[in-house]
Amino acid sequence: MRVLSYIVTAILVVLLSGCGGKKKQGEFHYFRNYQRTFNDLNSKHLEAARQWGIRPITSDDELDSQLGRLEEIESCRHYVVDELTHSIPYLVPQAEKLLTMIGRNFRDSLSSKGLPDRKIIVTSVLRTVGNVKKLRKKNINASANSAHVYGTTFDIAYARYDGAEKEERDKLKSVLAEVLQDLRKQKKCYVLYELKQGCFHITVR
Repeated sequence: MRVLSYIVTAILVVLLSGCGGKKKQGEFHYFRNYQRTFNDLNSKHLEAARQWGIRPITSDDELDSQLGRLEEIESCRHYVVDELTHSIPYLVPQAEKLLTMIGRNFRDSLSSKGLPDRKIIVTSVLRTVGNVKKLRKKNINASANSAHVYGTTFDIAYARYDGAEKEERDKLKSVLAEVLQDLRKQKKCYVLYELKQGCFHITVR
């Protein structure tokens, strides 16, 4: 009888500990420490940009001569290109593939978590030397030595998403951060969290 009691007690302990380890259905864990995690310095972005990128464009003629090395990007099923005021919609092929991967992985992650389908918004892409000068007049925090001029770098908004309501944005930001951190760990990109600009600054590597 005492042996049977021990066996029953052991079974209960195993069952209870197993139940305690399961996540509650619908439970969502938010990403934390954006600035601490995504802190790849400009020097890293520039090193990768110079390795994979084009020669910085100083004129329309130079742009025409380098179009063969660039992919034009436009809104698609993976992402939305914002109205660009200080950049033009071109990236080197490696960066275009990375952007597509981020957009696809983001939507796949939303689906796996049971969240509504949304798209990321690209806010800045290739900048000419002239774009950088104009931007610096408007934004004193903009770097004169920008990785954007090499066509390897793009910005993705973290506070806005295509089709999203305001109350969704914190969860969407958390999902996007998980996607970027996964690719970052695979050494596919460098990422900087830009607090004032409301975006993730991303360079292919």
